[in-house]
Amino acid sequence: MAEHRIYSMSFASVYPHYVAKAEKKGRTKAEVDEVITWLTGYGEKELAAQLEQRTTFEAFFAEAPNLNPSRALIKGVVCGVRVENVEEPLMREIRYLDKLIDELAKGKAMEKILR
Repeated sequence: MAEHRIYSMSFASVYPHYVAKAEKKGRTKAEVDEVITWLTGYGEKELAAQLEQRTTFEAFFAEAPNLNPSRALIKGVVCGVRVENVEEPLMREIRYLDKLIDELAKGKAMEKILR
């Protein structure tokens, strides 16, 4: 099976789109970073380093210091895909992040987003 193109894309190339989506709906870059930190365990400096190094999505999740065990509670549809049904592990992690950013942009309370 061919690898998904997003795996080799740099996280830094998509990150501004996450921030723009959130800001367009009145949320902040700090909230986007909080969601990413919650999901991956990266601290502020580590996240900045990943962005600066233009780490691929594959490496970004592989090197994540502490993937949150509560991420399995993330349910719902994003981009027409039900996240809990995604079988490929890396794609599931990416979809979890997409779903969290989506919930943030939709105005959901941070306490509910961070299960």
